[in-house]
Amino acid sequence: MITEDIARCRLVNQQIARPTLATPGDVVAWLGAVQAQDYLGALWAVGLRTPGASEATVEQAIADRTIVRTWPMRGTLHFVAPADVRWMLELLTPRVVQGRQGRLRQLGLDAQIIAASAEVVARALAGGRQLTRAELYAALEQAGIVAGNQRGIHILGQLAHQQLICFGPRAGKQPTFTLLDEWVPRAARLPRDEALATLALRYFTSHGPATLQDFMWWAGLSTADARAGLGAAGALLAHTLVGGQAYYFAHEPAALPDAGQAFLLPPFDEFLLGYRDRSAALDPQFTNLVNPGSNGIFNPIVVIDGRVQGTWRRTFKRGAVAMAFSPFRSFSAAQHGALTTAAAGYGAFVGAPVQLG
Repeated sequence: MITEDIARCRLVNQQIARPTLATPGDVVAWLGAVQAQDYLGALWAVGLRTPGASEATVEQAIADRTIVRTWPMRGTLHFVAPADVRWMLELLTPRVVQGRQGRLRQLGLDAQIIAASAEVVARALAGGRQLTRAELYAALEQAGIVAGNQRGIHILGQLAHQQLICFGPRAGKQPTFTLLDEWVPRAARLPRDEALATLALRYFTSHGPATLQDFMWWAGLSTADARAGLGAAGALLAHTLVGGQAYYFAHEPAALPDAGQAFLLPPFDEFLLGYRDRSAALDPQFTNLVNPGSNGIFNPIVVIDGRVQGTWRRTFKRGAVAMAFSPFRSFSAAQHGALTTAAAGYGAFVGAPVQLG
Protein backbone atom coordinates (compact mmCIF):
# COMPACT_ATOMS: atom_id res chain seq x y z
CA MET A 1 0.00 0.00 0.00
CA ILE A 2 1.19 3.51 -0.81
CA THR A 3 0.17 6.82 0.73
CA GLU A 4 -2.24 7.58 -2.12
CA ASP A 5 -4.15 4.37 -1.40
CA ILE A 6 -4.91 5.17 2.24
CA ALA A 7 -7.72 7.66 1.64
CA ARG A 8 -9.17 5.63 -1.24
CA CYS A 9 -9.34 2.54 0.98
CA ARG A 10 -11.02 4.62 3.67
CA LEU A 11 -13.69 5.75 1.22
CA VAL A 12 -14.68 2.13 0.70
CA ASN A 13 -14.31 0.96 4.29
CA GLN A 14 -16.36 3.93 5.48
CA GLN A 15 -19.16 2.98 3.05
CA ILE A 16 -18.82 6.23 1.08
CA ALA A 17 -17.71 4.49 -2.10
CA ARG A 18 -19.20 1.10 -3.04
CA PRO A 19 -21.61 1.05 -0.05
CA THR A 20 -22.96 -2.34 0.96
CA LEU A 21 -25.21 -1.63 3.95
CA ALA A 22 -28.98 -1.46 3.72
CA THR A 23 -30.20 0.84 6.48
CA PRO A 24 -29.12 3.95 8.41
CA GLY A 25 -28.93 1.85 11.56
CA ASP A 26 -26.56 -0.57 9.84
CA VAL A 27 -24.33 2.33 8.77
CA VAL A 28 -24.11 3.84 12.25
CA ALA A 29 -23.41 0.46 13.85
CA TRP A 30 -20.70 -0.23 11.26
CA LEU A 31 -18.92 3.07 11.85
CA GLY A 32 -19.21 2.85 15.63
CA ALA A 33 -20.12 6.52 15.91
CA VAL A 34 -20.96 9.30 13.46
CA GLN A 35 -20.18 12.86 14.50
CA ALA A 36 -23.48 14.69 14.77
CA GLN A 37 -23.26 18.17 16.26
CA ASP A 38 -24.34 19.54 12.86
CA TYR A 39 -27.68 17.76 12.75
CA LEU A 40 -28.58 18.17 9.07
CA GLY A 41 -25.01 17.41 8.06
CA ALA A 42 -25.07 14.25 10.17
CA LEU A 43 -28.27 13.12 8.45
CA TRP A 44 -26.43 13.44 5.13
CA ALA A 45 -23.36 11.67 6.54
CA VAL A 46 -25.54 8.64 7.23
CA GLY A 47 -27.67 9.03 4.11
CA LEU A 48 -24.81 9.22 1.63
CA ARG A 49 -23.62 5.86 2.98
CA THR A 50 -27.09 4.27 2.69
CA PRO A 51 -28.13 3.58 -0.93
CA GLY A 52 -31.53 5.04 -1.71
CA ALA A 53 -31.90 6.83 1.62
CA SER A 54 -33.62 10.19 1.98
CA GLU A 55 -33.42 12.73 4.76
CA ALA A 56 -36.80 11.46 5.94
CA THR A 57 -35.44 7.89 5.98
CA VAL A 58 -32.65 8.81 8.37
CA GLU A 59 -34.94 10.88 10.59
CA GLN A 60 -37.34 7.94 10.72
CA ALA A 61 -34.47 5.74 11.90
CA ILE A 62 -34.02 8.15 14.80
CA ALA A 63 -37.74 8.04 15.59
CA ASP A 64 -37.64 4.24 15.32
CA ARG A 65 -34.76 4.17 17.83
CA THR A 66 -32.31 2.40 15.52
CA ILE A 67 -30.03 5.45 15.82
CA VAL A 68 -29.37 7.29 19.09
CA ARG A 69 -27.90 10.79 19.37
CA THR A 70 -25.89 11.60 22.48
CA TRP A 71 -22.43 12.65 23.73
CA PRO A 72 -20.47 9.35 23.82
CA MET A 73 -16.92 10.58 23.13
CA ARG A 74 -14.78 13.72 23.25
CA GLY A 75 -17.75 15.68 24.61
CA THR A 76 -19.10 15.81 21.06
CA LEU A 77 -22.51 14.77 19.77
CA HIS A 78 -22.55 11.53 17.78
CA PHE A 79 -25.03 9.06 16.38
CA VAL A 80 -24.49 5.59 17.83
CA ALA A 81 -26.33 2.28 17.67
CA PRO A 82 -28.74 1.59 20.56
CA ALA A 83 -26.88 -1.61 21.43
CA ASP A 84 -23.66 0.41 21.83
CA VAL A 85 -24.82 3.53 23.61
CA ARG A 86 -24.43 2.39 27.22
CA TRP A 87 -21.10 0.64 27.03
CA MET A 88 -19.64 3.51 25.00
CA LEU A 89 -20.84 6.07 27.53
CA GLU A 90 -19.48 3.98 30.39
CA LEU A 91 -16.11 3.52 28.68
CA LEU A 92 -15.51 6.91 27.14
CA THR A 93 -17.20 9.63 29.19
CA PRO A 94 -15.25 9.49 32.49
CA ARG A 95 -12.26 11.28 30.91
CA VAL A 96 -14.59 13.90 29.44
CA VAL A 97 -16.31 14.46 32.77
CA GLN A 98 -12.97 14.74 34.56
CA GLY A 99 -11.73 17.25 32.00
CA ARG A 100 -14.80 19.43 32.52
CA GLN A 101 -14.61 19.78 36.28
CA GLY A 102 -12.97 23.19 36.06
CA ARG A 103 -15.69 24.53 33.78
CA LEU A 104 -18.41 23.07 36.00
CA ARG A 105 -16.88 24.82 39.00
CA GLN A 106 -16.83 28.10 37.06
CA LEU A 107 -20.54 27.66 36.40
CA GLY A 108 -21.27 26.75 40.02
CA LEU A 109 -22.45 23.26 39.10
CA ASP A 110 -21.49 20.92 41.91
CA ALA A 111 -22.57 17.31 42.47
CA GLN A 112 -25.55 18.40 44.57
CA ILE A 113 -26.94 20.64 41.82
CA ILE A 114 -26.40 17.97 39.16
CA ALA A 115 -28.23 15.43 41.34
CA ALA A 116 -31.11 17.85 41.91
CA SER A 117 -31.22 18.56 38.17
CA ALA A 118 -31.39 14.83 37.47
CA GLU A 119 -34.48 14.54 39.67
CA VAL A 120 -36.17 17.47 37.92
CA VAL A 121 -35.39 16.19 34.43
CA ALA A 122 -36.39 12.61 35.27
CA ARG A 123 -39.79 13.80 36.51
CA ALA A 124 -40.29 16.06 33.49
CA LEU A 125 -39.54 13.27 31.01
CA ALA A 126 -41.16 10.34 32.82
CA GLY A 127 -43.74 8.35 30.91
CA GLY A 128 -42.11 8.61 27.51
CA ARG A 129 -42.28 12.39 27.23
CA GLN A 130 -39.95 14.16 24.81
CA LEU A 131 -39.16 17.78 25.65
CA THR A 132 -37.10 20.44 23.94
CA ARG A 133 -34.09 22.07 25.52
CA ALA A 134 -36.14 25.20 26.27
CA GLU A 135 -38.82 23.12 28.00
CA LEU A 136 -36.24 21.36 30.17
CA TYR A 137 -34.58 24.66 31.01
CA ALA A 138 -37.99 25.98 32.09
CA ALA A 139 -38.48 22.94 34.33
CA LEU A 140 -35.08 23.52 35.92
CA GLU A 141 -35.78 27.21 36.47
CA GLN A 142 -39.15 26.41 38.03
CA ALA A 143 -37.32 24.16 40.49
CA GLY A 144 -34.95 27.00 41.37
CA ILE A 145 -32.00 25.78 39.28
CA VAL A 146 -30.56 28.49 37.04
CA ALA A 147 -30.22 27.25 33.45
CA GLY A 148 -28.87 30.43 31.85
CA ASN A 149 -25.26 31.39 31.12
CA GLN A 150 -24.51 27.96 29.59
CA ARG A 151 -25.43 26.15 32.80
CA GLY A 152 -28.36 24.40 31.15
CA ILE A 153 -26.44 22.73 28.35
CA HIS A 154 -23.71 21.59 30.76
CA ILE A 155 -26.35 20.12 33.05
CA LEU A 156 -27.92 18.21 30.16
CA GLY A 157 -24.49 17.01 29.03
CA GLN A 158 -23.73 15.69 32.50
CA LEU A 159 -27.07 13.90 32.64
CA ALA A 160 -26.40 12.31 29.25
CA HIS A 161 -23.00 11.14 30.47
CA GLN A 162 -24.75 9.63 33.49
CA GLN A 163 -27.00 7.70 31.07
CA LEU A 164 -30.14 9.45 32.25
CA ILE A 165 -31.10 11.17 28.97
CA CYS A 166 -30.44 11.09 25.26
CA PHE A 167 -31.86 12.93 22.28
CA GLY A 168 -35.19 11.93 20.78
CA PRO A 169 -36.66 12.91 17.40
CA ARG A 170 -37.09 16.55 16.47
CA ALA A 171 -40.19 18.53 17.36
CA GLY A 172 -40.44 20.75 14.31
CA LYS A 173 -36.90 22.04 13.95
CA GLN A 174 -36.03 21.65 17.63
CA PRO A 175 -34.25 18.60 19.05
CA THR A 176 -35.91 16.87 21.97
CA PHE A 177 -34.60 14.93 24.93
CA THR A 178 -35.98 11.74 26.42
CA LEU A 179 -35.08 9.27 29.16
CA LEU A 180 -32.49 6.79 27.91
CA ASP A 181 -33.98 3.88 29.87
CA GLU A 182 -37.39 4.50 28.29
CA TRP A 183 -35.96 5.08 24.81
CA VAL A 184 -33.43 2.23 24.52
CA PRO A 185 -33.77 -1.21 26.16
CA ARG A 186 -30.96 -2.07 28.52
CA ALA A 187 -28.25 -4.31 27.10
CA ALA A 188 -25.66 -6.48 28.80
CA ARG A 189 -22.68 -4.54 30.12
CA LEU A 190 -19.32 -5.10 28.49
CA PRO A 191 -16.30 -5.61 30.74
CA ARG A 192 -13.80 -2.81 30.21
CA ASP A 193 -11.24 -4.93 28.35
CA GLU A 194 -13.93 -6.31 26.05
CA ALA A 195 -15.29 -2.82 25.42
CA LEU A 196 -11.84 -1.55 24.44
CA ALA A 197 -11.33 -4.49 22.08
CA THR A 198 -14.79 -4.04 20.56
CA LEU A 199 -14.22 -0.33 20.00
CA ALA A 200 -10.81 -0.89 18.43
CA LEU A 201 -12.07 -3.59 16.09
CA ARG A 202 -15.05 -1.45 15.07
CA TYR A 203 -12.85 1.57 14.41
CA PHE A 204 -10.13 -0.10 12.39
CA THR A 205 -12.66 -2.15 10.41
CA SER A 206 -14.70 0.88 9.39
CA HIS A 207 -12.08 3.64 9.43
CA GLY A 208 -8.94 1.75 8.47
CA PRO A 209 -6.27 2.04 7.32
CA ALA A 210 -5.60 4.14 10.42
CA THR A 211 -2.94 4.53 13.07
CA LEU A 212 -2.97 3.98 16.80
CA GLN A 213 -2.84 7.77 17.23
CA ASP A 214 -5.90 8.13 14.98
CA PHE A 215 -7.85 5.67 17.13
CA MET A 216 -6.73 7.32 20.35
CA TRP A 217 -7.85 10.75 19.08
CA TRP A 218 -11.18 9.54 17.64
CA ALA A 219 -12.24 7.75 20.81
CA GLY A 220 -10.70 10.19 23.28
CA LEU A 221 -8.80 7.36 24.95
CA SER A 222 -5.57 7.48 26.90
CA THR A 223 -2.52 6.02 25.18
CA ALA A 224 -2.61 3.02 27.51
CA ASP A 225 -6.27 2.26 26.81
CA ALA A 226 -5.86 2.72 23.05
CA ARG A 227 -2.90 0.34 23.06
CA ALA A 228 -4.86 -2.17 25.14
CA GLY A 229 -7.78 -2.06 22.72
CA LEU A 230 -5.57 -2.44 19.69
CA GLY A 231 -3.64 -5.25 21.34
CA ALA A 232 -6.83 -7.13 22.19
CA ALA A 233 -8.20 -6.75 18.66
CA GLY A 234 -4.88 -7.16 16.92
CA ALA A 235 -5.33 -10.81 15.95
CA LEU A 236 -8.31 -9.80 13.79
CA LEU A 237 -6.47 -6.92 12.11
CA ALA A 238 -3.77 -6.57 9.50
CA HIS A 239 -1.31 -3.73 9.26
CA THR A 240 1.03 -2.19 6.75
CA LEU A 241 3.88 0.29 7.03
CA VAL A 242 3.55 3.51 5.06
CA GLY A 243 6.32 6.03 5.53
CA GLY A 244 7.49 4.09 8.56
CA GLN A 245 4.07 4.39 10.23
CA ALA A 246 1.89 1.36 11.01
CA TYR A 247 -1.64 1.53 9.58
CA TYR A 248 -4.19 -1.02 10.82
CA PHE A 249 -7.24 -2.36 9.01
CA ALA A 250 -9.46 -5.43 8.94
CA HIS A 251 -9.08 -6.05 5.22
CA GLU A 252 -8.19 -4.25 2.03
CA PRO A 253 -11.19 -3.41 -0.17
CA ALA A 254 -11.77 -5.74 -3.09
CA ALA A 255 -12.00 -2.67 -5.32
CA LEU A 256 -11.15 0.99 -4.86
CA PRO A 257 -13.48 3.86 -5.86
CA ASP A 258 -13.90 4.53 -9.57
CA ALA A 259 -11.32 6.97 -10.91
CA GLY A 260 -12.63 10.52 -10.95
CA GLN A 261 -15.64 9.78 -8.75
CA ALA A 262 -16.72 12.81 -6.69
CA PHE A 263 -18.29 12.86 -3.24
CA LEU A 264 -19.92 15.79 -1.46
CA LEU A 265 -19.35 15.22 2.24
CA PRO A 266 -20.95 17.22 5.06
CA PRO A 267 -19.07 19.23 7.66
CA PHE A 268 -17.52 17.07 10.39
CA ASP A 269 -17.72 13.92 8.26
CA GLU A 270 -15.92 10.86 9.62
CA PHE A 271 -13.82 10.72 6.44
CA LEU A 272 -11.91 13.73 7.73
CA LEU A 273 -12.78 14.09 11.42
CA GLY A 274 -12.25 10.41 12.15
CA TYR A 275 -8.46 10.82 12.16
CA ARG A 276 -5.88 12.77 14.06
CA ASP A 277 -3.66 12.96 10.97
CA ARG A 278 -5.80 14.09 8.04
CA SER A 279 -2.99 14.54 5.54
CA ALA A 280 -3.82 11.35 3.62
CA ALA A 281 -6.96 13.10 2.37
CA LEU A 282 -6.28 16.81 2.91
CA ASP A 283 -3.17 18.67 1.79
CA PRO A 284 -2.13 20.68 4.88
CA GLN A 285 -1.81 23.84 2.79
CA PHE A 286 -5.60 23.81 2.35
CA THR A 287 -6.52 23.10 5.98
CA ASN A 288 -7.54 26.70 6.64
CA LEU A 289 -10.06 26.54 3.77
CA VAL A 290 -11.75 23.54 5.37
CA ASN A 291 -11.32 24.58 9.02
CA PRO A 292 -11.02 28.39 8.89
CA GLY A 293 -8.92 29.73 11.72
CA SER A 294 -8.83 26.28 13.35
CA ASN A 295 -11.93 27.42 15.23
CA GLY A 296 -13.69 24.06 15.46
CA ILE A 297 -15.97 24.77 12.50
CA PHE A 298 -15.55 22.62 9.39
CA ASN A 299 -16.89 23.35 5.93
CA PRO A 300 -18.53 20.68 3.74
CA ILE A 301 -15.89 19.14 1.48
CA VAL A 302 -15.54 18.00 -2.11
CA VAL A 303 -13.63 14.71 -2.39
CA ILE A 304 -12.36 13.45 -5.74
CA ASP A 305 -10.00 10.49 -6.10
CA GLY A 306 -9.72 10.25 -2.33
CA ARG A 307 -8.47 13.82 -1.87
CA VAL A 308 -10.25 16.88 -0.53
CA GLN A 309 -10.20 19.18 -3.54
CA GLY A 310 -12.56 21.95 -2.48
CA THR A 311 -15.54 22.93 -0.38
CA TRP A 312 -19.21 23.30 -1.19
CA ARG A 313 -22.26 25.04 0.16
CA ARG A 314 -25.98 24.79 -0.35
CA THR A 315 -28.92 27.13 0.12
CA PHE A 316 -32.61 26.24 0.01
CA LYS A 317 -34.80 28.71 -1.84
CA ARG A 318 -38.14 28.51 -3.59
CA GLY A 319 -38.36 24.73 -3.35
CA ALA A 320 -34.91 24.09 -4.82
CA VAL A 321 -31.44 23.57 -3.41
CA ALA A 322 -28.79 25.91 -4.84
CA MET A 323 -25.31 24.40 -4.69
CA ALA A 324 -21.95 26.04 -5.32
CA PHE A 325 -18.39 24.70 -5.26
CA SER A 326 -15.16 26.41 -4.20
CA PRO A 327 -12.25 24.41 -5.67
CA PHE A 328 -8.75 24.62 -4.26
CA ARG A 329 -7.63 24.48 -7.88
CA SER A 330 -9.82 24.76 -10.97
CA PHE A 331 -11.96 21.71 -11.64
CA SER A 332 -11.61 20.01 -15.01
CA ALA A 333 -14.57 19.38 -17.29
CA ALA A 334 -14.59 15.73 -16.18
CA GLN A 335 -14.58 16.78 -12.53
CA HIS A 336 -17.46 19.18 -13.15
CA GLY A 337 -19.39 16.27 -14.62
CA ALA A 338 -18.66 14.12 -11.57
CA LEU A 339 -19.76 16.95 -9.30
CA THR A 340 -23.02 17.32 -11.20
CA THR A 341 -23.70 13.63 -10.56
CA ALA A 342 -22.84 13.98 -6.87
CA ALA A 343 -25.03 17.07 -6.53
CA ALA A 344 -27.97 15.20 -8.03
CA GLY A 345 -27.51 12.57 -5.32
CA TYR A 346 -27.73 15.23 -2.64
CA GLY A 347 -30.81 16.72 -4.27
CA ALA A 348 -32.49 13.31 -4.26
CA PHE A 349 -31.63 12.91 -0.58
CA VAL A 350 -33.26 16.20 0.45
CA GLY A 351 -36.07 15.85 -2.09
CA ALA A 352 -35.40 19.06 -3.99
CA PRO A 353 -34.28 19.94 -7.53
CA VAL A 354 -30.68 21.13 -7.73
CA GLN A 355 -29.53 24.47 -9.09
CA LEU A 356 -25.78 24.59 -9.65
CA GLY A 357 -24.07 27.93 -9.22
